[in-house]
Amino acid sequence: MAKRKQQSLVNGAIVLTIAMLAVKVIGILFKMPLTNAIGMEGRGLFDMVYQIYTPIFAISVAGLPIAVARMVSESVALKRFRDTRAIFKASQRIFLIAGISGTLLLCLIAKPYIWIASAKEEILPGIFMIAPAIFFCCMMSSYRGYYEGLRNMNPTAASQCIEALGKLVIGLLLATKIQDYGINVYNTTKDANGVANVFGVAVANEQEAFKAVMPWAAAGAVLGVTIGSVAGLLYLMVHNKIKGDGFSRLDLELAPEARDRRAISRELIKLALPVVLGALILNVSNLIDTVTIVGRTTAALGKDYGAVWDMHSSSLNQAVENGTLLLTQDAQDSYKSIATYLFGAYNTGVDFRNLVPTITSGFGISVLPVLAAAWATRNHDEVRRSTNSILRMCLLIALPAGLGMAVLARPLLTIIYGADRAADGIGVAVPVLQVYGVATALLALSTPITNMLQGLGRTDIPVKTMAFCTVIKIICNIVLIGVPRLNIYGSMIGTILFYLLDVGINFYFLKKITSVKIEWKSVLFKPLLCALLCAGAAWASYGLLCRGIEKILPRLTDMSFFSTSIGEKIGTYVLNTNTLSAMLSVLIAVIIYAISLLLARAITKDDVIGLPKGKKIAKTLAKHGLLG
Repeated sequence: MAKRKQQSLVNGAIVLTIAMLAVKVIGILFKMPLTNAIGMEGRGLFDMVYQIYTPIFAISVAGLPIAVARMVSESVALKRFRDTRAIFKASQRIFLIAGISGTLLLCLIAKPYIWIASAKEEILPGIFMIAPAIFFCCMMSSYRGYYEGLRNMNPTAASQCIEALGKLVIGLLLATKIQDYGINVYNTTKDANGVANVFGVAVANEQEAFKAVMPWAAAGAVLGVTIGSVAGLLYLMVHNKIKGDGFSRLDLELAPEARDRRAISRELIKLALPVVLGALILNVSNLIDTVTIVGRTTAALGKDYGAVWDMHSSSLNQAVENGTLLLTQDAQDSYKSIATYLFGAYNTGVDFRNLVPTITSGFGISVLPVLAAAWATRNHDEVRRSTNSILRMCLLIALPAGLGMAVLARPLLTIIYGADRAADGIGVAVPVLQVYGVATALLALSTPITNMLQGLGRTDIPVKTMAFCTVIKIICNIVLIGVPRLNIYGSMIGTILFYLLDVGINFYFLKKITSVKIEWKSVLFKPLLCALLCAGAAWASYGLLCRGIEKILPRLTDMSFFSTSIGEKIGTYVLNTNTLSAMLSVLIAVIIYAISLLLARAITKDDVIGLPKGKKIAKTLAKHGLLG
C-alpha cells in the first residue's frame, strides 16, 4: 500500500476549492447551452426536477460523510487505525440501505410533488430519470467521507470533477439529440395542414412541437446527472482498490482492536442524524423556492396580471415573440407557463449566486477533520488558527467575487445567456444577481461555520438554527412572492434573511463554545477594503473599455478570417464589445485586488504556506513586508 500522507488545512482547502471551481465552471458550461437550447420554460422544468431531487439526496447522503469524516479523523488522531477501516465498512452498509430507500422514496413522492408545487405533469419523466442518482451518490459518499477523514481531499475532488463532466457531456448530448429528433419528427410527419404527432402530443406548428419536445429534452439532461454519478463512483472504487488508505501492516498490528461493529454503526447514525436533519432543512428551504415561486407567482398573476407582466414586459414579450413562451386561451395554464418561465429566468441568476458558496463549502469539508482532531486532543491553539484561517479564506474569495458579480451582473449574464432561446430572460435575472452578489459573503460563510460546529461535535446547533430560519423563509416567501409588484423577487428577501440569521446564530455559538478570539482586522476589514477597490475597478474599467472597444472593434474584425464560418462565430461570441470589455475588466479587477491585498498585508503566512512552494513564496513576501 502507498504511504499515507495527510494534507494541511490550507492544502486540503485549496484542492477542494479548485475542484469546486472546476465543477461550477462545468455546471455553467452545462446550463448555458442547455438553457439556450430548451429556453427559460424548459430550464424551469429542469430546475423543478432538480429541486425535488436535492432534499431526498440530502436525507440519503448529507449526514453520513460528515459523521464518517469526523469519526475517522478522531480515530487517526488517537491512533485507532483498525477502527477507521471498521467505520468505513459500517458506513458502506448504511449507505447501501440509504441509497435504495432514497431512490424508492423519490419515485413514490413524484406525483404528490407535482400537485403540491403546482407543477406540470411534464416533469415526471425527469424525476424517474434522476432517481437512481441517489443510490450511486450514496455509495460515492462512503468513499468521500472516509478519505476526507484521512485528510486526503484528492479522491473527493477528482470524483466531483468526473461526475460533473459526465453530466456535462452525456446530459447535453441527450438533451440536444432528443430535441433534434422531436423537431425532425414534426417536420417529416406533418400533414398538409401542418399537424403532426410529437411524443404523443398533436401539434400544429414548430413552436408547439418545441413545447412538446421540451420536457423530454429536460429529462435527457437530467439523465446525465445519473450517468455522471455512476462515473464518479466507478473512479472511487478503482482508486480505493489500487491506492487503498495508506495504513501499513505495522500501523494496524500496533493499533487497538476495533470496536464492535454495531457500536460503530450506532455512533455513525447518532452523529449523522442531526447533520441529515440540518441538510434536509437547508434543501427543503431551497425546495420552498421551487414550490412558492411557481405557486405564489401564479397567484400573483391571478391577482394583478398587468402588474406582473409590466414588471417583466421586455423579457416576456421577447419570449412570446421568439416562441419560447407559448400562451394559450386557458388563463390558468398561461399563468403556470409564465410562472415557470420566470422561475427558469430567476435561476439563471441563482446559478451565479451559488458559485462562490459552492467553492467555500470545500473549506468547511477541509476544516472539519482538522477541528475534530484538534478538539479531541484539546489543542486549542490549532482550533484558534483553523477557525480564523477558514473565515479569512472564505471572505478573501467571497467578498471580491460577490461584489464583482453585482457590478458586472448584466455583462456576465449576457456572455453566458445572451444567445438563442435564453437571451430574453436576462432582464429578469439581472436584479437577482445584483442583490445576491452583495450578499455572497454571507452565503459563503454559512456552510463552513456549520461544518466547524459539526467538527466540534455540536451537530445539534445548526439543525435548530436552520429549522428556525426556514420557518422565517417560508413566511416571507408566502407573503412576499404573492405581492404582484414583487412576485419572484420576494424570494430574495426571504433567502437573505435566512442566511443572515443562520450565520449570525451559528457564529455566536461557535465563539461561545471555543472562546476563540476572532482577528477582525485580518479576517474582515482588510479583505472588505480590498474587495471594494476590486469592485470599483471592475465597474470603472468596464465602462471605459466599452467606449474604447466600440471604436476599435470594426478594425479588429475587418479581416478575411472573420468571413469564414469559424471566424464569424468567434467574431459574434467573443469579439464583441460586451464580452471583451467584461473579460478585460475582470482581469484588471483581479490585478488590482491582488496588489491591494499585498499592500494592505491582508494575507498571512498560514494562508500561503499550504500552497505549492508555499514556504518559498512566504519567505519572499515576508522579506518585502507584504505578509500580515
